[in-house]
Amino acid sequence: MLESGTGPVPSLAPAIVGTSIRGSWWSHPQSREIFALTRAIRGCPDVLVCRLIDKKITYVHRRLWSALVRLSGRFSSNQLAQICEVHTPFGKHIIQEVQFPSWVPEEVAEQASTIGEDDALGQLGRWCAKKNSVPAGA
Repeated sequence: MLESGTGPVPSLAPAIVGTSIRGSWWSHPQSREIFALTRAIRGCPDVLVCRLIDKKITYVHRRLWSALVRLSGRFSSNQLAQICEVHTPFGKHIIQEVQFPSWVPEEVAEQASTIGEDDALGQLGRWCAKKNSVPAGA
């Protein structure tokens, strides 16, 4: 799921307000609710926060991590990097990245090795079949 914007998968911000959002969700009357819910999801240990789809903040639930790992060759390292927003003691917000596969738990990596490519595509969806493919050697 995307945090906001449009793409080949659903987006959270419009789901929260029940309709599409024109422009930035920051200017929407329900922006505080959107912000609170996005931060709650970003803080969930069962959700990978990355820029998987079109460089947009993407949420991937843990039940899909093994499929994502199985298909990791279709994506760039930037797409698969876990991102975390950190609040410094000085009030600044910075983004920290954990590169793939450092964030992958051992049991997820093991499970990924048992999944066929077609099964993984079925779990993630056909949106990742070719669009996000990475050229060999990239």
